[in-house]
Amino acid sequence: MCYYSKQTTDAQTLENRFNLLPIGDLPINSDRFNGFTNPLTPIITNTKKKNIQLYSWGLIPSWAKDESFRKNTLNARIESLEEKPSYRNYIKNRCLIVVDGFYEWKWLDPAGKDKLQYLITLPNEELFAFAGIYSSWTNKLTGEVINTYSMVTTAANELMAEVHNTKKRMPVILTKENEQDWLNPNVDYRLFSKCEIDLKAEPMY
Repeated sequence: MCYYSKQTTDAQTLENRFNLLPIGDLPINSDRFNGFTNPLTPIITNTKKKNIQLYSWGLIPSWAKDESFRKNTLNARIESLEEKPSYRNYIKNRCLIVVDGFYEWKWLDPAGKDKLQYLITLPNEELFAFAGIYSSWTNKLTGEVINTYSMVTTAANELMAEVHNTKKRMPVILTKENEQDWLNPNVDYRLFSKCEIDLKAEPMY
């Protein structure tokens, strides 16, 4: 699974890559987003394709009692989106999670006491997008609306199975050519379950 990502590209490059309106002063950059802290990270939703928005990592479904639910929803398996109550109402709420890399650990011993961290990027280290689904949750006590998302994951490709050698999972990484297809709620999400995009894995000694 994937719980750590990064986005260090400047706003102008990001605007040009995704054909966006000016980003302004949004804090879009971090060399390490830690999903377990539910950070605000840059996404593009299917209802505002020209805008970068900051949503919190860890989807909160509308029926959740409180924010603590999000610890269960950092990643959403593409194979079971329709089966899980947390996700099935949000399959058509699609977003691009904008990054330029993510981190994964390879176990070097059966117990996982010895691990090697890898930085995963595109071969040219340019921007790309994970597939995501999103929700808006209202705190019934305060009335605050919190916008949240989950990263959609799939079975690891050959490279990621070697790096993520325990769970053998990876994010659904979109290509420039199929990003708009993912944002189209009428396109079957299952078409994105195979991820053969070229990646580079750099060990972080």
